[in-house]
Amino acid sequence: MSFARRPHPSTAAHRAWPLCRRCSGIALDMGSARTRIWVSGRGMILDVPTVTFPGTGAVHPVRRGAIVDTPGAARMLDRLLSRHLPRFRRPLVILATPVLDGVAYRAEARAAVEVLRPRAVLTVPAARAVALAGGADLSRPLLVVDIGAHITEVVLLSEGAVVDAHRAALGTGDIDGAGTTHTGIADVVIDMVATMLRQDRTSLTLDALQRGVLLAGGGALRPDITYRLTGRLHTSVRAVPAPHTAAVRGAAKLLESTHAHPSAAGSIPRAAHFGQGVSERGERT
Repeated sequence: MSFARRPHPSTAAHRAWPLCRRCSGIALDMGSARTRIWVSGRGMILDVPTVTFPGTGAVHPVRRGAIVDTPGAARMLDRLLSRHLPRFRRPLVILATPVLDGVAYRAEARAAVEVLRPRAVLTVPAARAVALAGGADLSRPLLVVDIGAHITEVVLLSEGAVVDAHRAALGTGDIDGAGTTHTGIADVVIDMVATMLRQDRTSLTLDALQRGVLLAGGGALRPDITYRLTGRLHTSVRAVPAPHTAAVRGAAKLLESTHAHPSAAGSIPRAAHFGQGVSERGERT
């Protein structure tokens, strides 16, 4: 008599997130104005103001794309997530980060995320996460414009990696303050694209521009900005679906793809970064 061999646990089919008892993951976009969190098995669970203490005593630990209060950011994450995580599991965290000043942001963010006891923290440029959320073809040059509440980034991707980026310390949260308008934000984006075209010694920026611009962030919900960008750049401007949550949804896609390849997940280093190739330059004030 012969018996069929039972599959070894390490080679058995990997279950999807809701059924996988040994898996736990978090996708995180911690912006200056809002923090958005996606948890494995539950999907998008939080879209809340980035504040250490809610209410009248609110303290903002992230300003203009920089973490200025790391202990405060840690307290915020603990308050938001402690009740949503399995008690005895260490989550894999994938964090969407600004492109410019990313090194400093990543260091502070990883320190803050330690409050969640992660088994690993992976970071991805927000522009690449946006492209993933929008289902963009990353084999071709792509221009991503991310207009947030307090910073705006224009990023050139090639093969999914950042090859050029410019940033302005300006966003939709500045509208109606200090004379900032929708038109002013659009003109700043146009100036940054013009600078990228002028400085590019290859055809990548021009190729990406002719392909069209992928627009994300709260600014993508402002028709005046989209209209002016389309007219002045003489190309199509396409807003990614649900543009204000695109970065965290793209990070969640990376999280799901990592889960789908458990052998690769086992070799993930304690900290890693996806898709960064640009030097830290291009700041506008």
